[in-house]
Amino acid sequence: MHVKRVTLTSKKNWWMVELDEEDKGAGTPAQTHAAIVSESTAVNEPQVLRPSVTGTHRITTYEPGPHASAPIYTPPNQPTSIFSFPTPTSYSAPPNPTQNLAPCATGSASELFKCIVKKPNVVQLEINGEMQSNANDVTTQFLAELRVYTTVTRHRNITAFLGSLENVGMVLEYIDGHTLWDVVRESPGFSIEKKIDYHNQLLDGLTHLHSFGLSHGDLSLLNVQATFSADTIKLLDFGRSVSIDSTFASPDEDIYQQQEFPIPPPRPRPNSRFIGKSPIIPPPPPPSTRKVEQIHPGTRPFSAPEVLRGECQDPLLADAYSFGMILVCLDRCALVDVKPWEQRKDALPKGFLDGLEVFGERCAQYLKRWDQGRRRLVKEDMMDVPIQL
Repeated sequence: MHVKRVTLTSKKNWWMVELDEEDKGAGTPAQTHAAIVSESTAVNEPQVLRPSVTGTHRITTYEPGPHASAPIYTPPNQPTSIFSFPTPTSYSAPPNPTQNLAPCATGSASELFKCIVKKPNVVQLEINGEMQSNANDVTTQFLAELRVYTTVTRHRNITAFLGSLENVGMVLEYIDGHTLWDVVRESPGFSIEKKIDYHNQLLDGLTHLHSFGLSHGDLSLLNVQATFSADTIKLLDFGRSVSIDSTFASPDEDIYQQQEFPIPPPRPRPNSRFIGKSPIIPPPPPPSTRKVEQIHPGTRPFSAPEVLRGECQDPLLADAYSFGMILVCLDRCALVDVKPWEQRKDALPKGFLDGLEVFGERCAQYLKRWDQGRRRLVKEDMMDVPIQL
């Protein structure tokens, strides 16, 4: 079977990739016509066509216009509906949202602050006429991140939540800095004082998050930033966070059906000739009050082996593994990698932990199997920073 058309769509731009027909006997050229539109199409916006040719595939980029004739596709679970209702107080803004933030400009009657607006990004995929969407995953991640920001109290090492805009998204603190991935990649070496300072700040933010029963879920060098001004560590991107009070499922399981109320079996129909007493059917068990959450793999090689296998039952220990991998990168002042098929077996390359001067012993304990004494993240593990004379 040959794929005749692949259409990728997003909220603002539309891409249609038309594959060449490989069946010479068909005699029917590949179709070339209009783009798919969504509910966000602006009626008065002009249509712009920007064609380009890449290899043997013709890629045409469309912007929304009033003349698109394809049917509108509505995702089954629209993430923007998260903010479509009157925003609850707990979601709208915390008390003093700009506390400890410096304004970028000041006027006679107001102050201006830089911020980040994070909004849902729905992508739709059409293959052979069947539509697929990431709407469910986007909704899950946004709700998980909102749960973190509306549950965890303000902390120096966690990106500040400033509120949410109805029908737009969440408003977060603007961080003038760079990721730890950039820091490690661009710096030829760290001082021991800087390594320990990063360790303490990262540990402080994670233990604060864990104290509320929430994990990070995707801890990596890319999801940690350091500010330019004071080298302050900031945790961000909590879309894979889960609660330790939940029941955990593999990413391959369908949790949407599991969380539905059980349907009692139908009562048997009485015999048409002998109407007797209906058999007693026990009532269905009450639905579990514990939420079922999936734990998805994060960024390699920071994702824990049990998460890669779909067997994670302790998300806080999974964060500890990711923390240990970050410490290896900081100690070596270099990026590291582990083959995924080895990591799934809780195996590390030979000599992976050799030569670690600052965090060697700790990394060995953080990177153990989760059921064989892996070290947990506790605030008491903070290290003393050597004083330079």
